[in-house]
Amino acid sequence: MILTLYAVVLVLLAGLPVAMMFRNLALFNKATNATNLLAMADEEKVSVLVPARNEEISIRAALESILKYGNESLEVIVLDDCSEDRTARIVQQVMLVDTRVRLIDAIPLPEGWNGKQHACWRLAKAATHPWLLFLDADVRFTRDAIPRMIAQAKVNNIDLLSGFPTQETGTIAEKLLIPLMHFVLLGYLPIKQMRTSTDPSLSAGCGQLMLAKSEAYWRCDGHRAIQASRHDGIQLPRAFRNHELRTDIFDASDLARCRMYQNCSQVVRGLLKNATEGIASNKLIFVFTILLAGAAVLPVLSFLLVIAGVVPATNLQLSLLALATVLSWAPRVMATMRFAQSWTGTLLHPLSVLCFLILQWVAWSQNFLGIRIAWRGRR
Repeated sequence: MILTLYAVVLVLLAGLPVAMMFRNLALFNKATNATNLLAMADEEKVSVLVPARNEEISIRAALESILKYGNESLEVIVLDDCSEDRTARIVQQVMLVDTRVRLIDAIPLPEGWNGKQHACWRLAKAATHPWLLFLDADVRFTRDAIPRMIAQAKVNNIDLLSGFPTQETGTIAEKLLIPLMHFVLLGYLPIKQMRTSTDPSLSAGCGQLMLAKSEAYWRCDGHRAIQASRHDGIQLPRAFRNHELRTDIFDASDLARCRMYQNCSQVVRGLLKNATEGIASNKLIFVFTILLAGAAVLPVLSFLLVIAGVVPATNLQLSLLALATVLSWAPRVMATMRFAQSWTGTLLHPLSVLCFLILQWVAWSQNFLGIRIAWRGRR
């Protein structure tokens, strides 16, 4: 009886992200490419703002992809955030061939500020156009990316629009963990409810790619409102929603690409650095441990224990555990097919979720002990 109840609970936990993913994939649309809307968007003036700290490997390619957009009113502002490499020199070289690019230098980081948030704040203050496009230096655009984003924001009257680029992965750690971005987002965020309210608890975004109306940005105090945060993907939309401003997300996989990390160490430190502002927060870690473990780890583990004869089970119980196991893989398979993710990571999905949960608890423990993860030379 207890095993039957346990198996039913696992079916329900595994079925939740399946149902949510199925529903959300229909809502998580790409940016519009309607000709009339793109023509109107081409008339808009936008400032592309790029915080750059030790980005000599990626900054030239990032700028070249931005500058494919031929709008002469475009301004691209890069803040060299105390880089110790050739970042500033490369930007200066690009400036010689395209006057739309500007470079500003960082100032000493004020007390209480996170480095990226301060860089974005200073970039916004230097901008002169009514649209502010915050872009990480490792993002690559297609030629029509900027007007499509503006058109998408305008047609839906969105104050802050955030896109999720194609996530490129190389190492096994990247293949295991990076695609969980889509699994967690689309498996547990009610997108329809998010769009019909400005509830801050439904905040979602991707810090790699964010487009804001300048007027709305200043109304909510922009990055200064989240100055100590390391997780602008959640916290900046929340700052907007705290002022009753509308935020939205979209599938940017056809107009932007990004490889966040290059090796296992970067993946681990990258996930640890801002985890406590998301799932590893005191409010969420216990809930999401149950949700994620019950949806992706326990069904497979329990099914294998029964198959191996370690745990005796009736045919009904075995069938329920088999169903839960199939359901546990379904949302990851759906995301992999939609976003062309790694099948290696998909096959190892239970291990991916287990590793992810371990990292969340490590982050929670470090925060409890007052340990802060260094990122790009800063804590």
